[in-house]
Amino acid sequence: MNKISSLRKNELIEFQKALNLNFKNIFLLNQAFTHSSYVNENKLSRLESNERLELLGDSVLNLITTEYLYEKYKSYNEGDLTKLRSVLVSKPVLAKASLKLNIGKYILLGKGEEASGGRNKESILSNVFETLIGAYYLDSGLEKVKEFLKKTFLENITIGEEVNDFKTKLQEVIQSKYKKRPIYVISGYFGPEHRKIFLVKVCFRGKVLGKGKGTSKKEAEQQAAREALEKMNFKF
Repeated sequence: MNKISSLRKNELIEFQKALNLNFKNIFLLNQAFTHSSYVNENKLSRLESNERLELLGDSVLNLITTEYLYEKYKSYNEGDLTKLRSVLVSKPVLAKASLKLNIGKYILLGKGEEASGGRNKESILSNVFETLIGAYYLDSGLEKVKEFLKKTFLENITIGEEVNDFKTKLQEVIQSKYKKRPIYVISGYFGPEHRKIFLVKVCFRGKVLGKGKGTSKKEAEQQAAREALEKMNFKF
């Protein structure tokens, strides 16, 4: 597909303006939006679909997301970071991000896939998010992709909404049995003023159930709640 109609070119320019993108190679952007059903229906080469870009985009997205979480959640261990990453790069979360960026509007689909609602399918939306990342990486490099992902994806996600909310779970466990809530107490902090690490205890009836630390009080409370649940052998 080495030709793009003027109408299609205008659509791609519209997309870029909305997200402050500037592809040097507009054919790469077009390929990122080209679903295999469109390729099959129009008897194009399989290499003209976005499937190869999806593989690349998946790897780039994982790298940038891992680095972002590593820097942001300094008190989290390997298991915590792996869990966060797996949620953030999951199909539901990526599909939600695609919807916010209005990506579905620009996907090239075969008539059958279009008729079956493919433009709003979670699997297609999540895959095209990855193909866009792969295309942008090839076009503009890693730093530009990092900048794009931070602005439009990573910094717009409320982690608590996407992963286990340990405070809520602990509260549910205790309230179901005792009809009262646990109490969170700041037991101290350390580090420079601009990078404090908070220490928190979660207590109930005078007993410390768990301890946590984090770069914010909220993060430390979540870690304390998680430790309390682990001591209770709570499965999550």
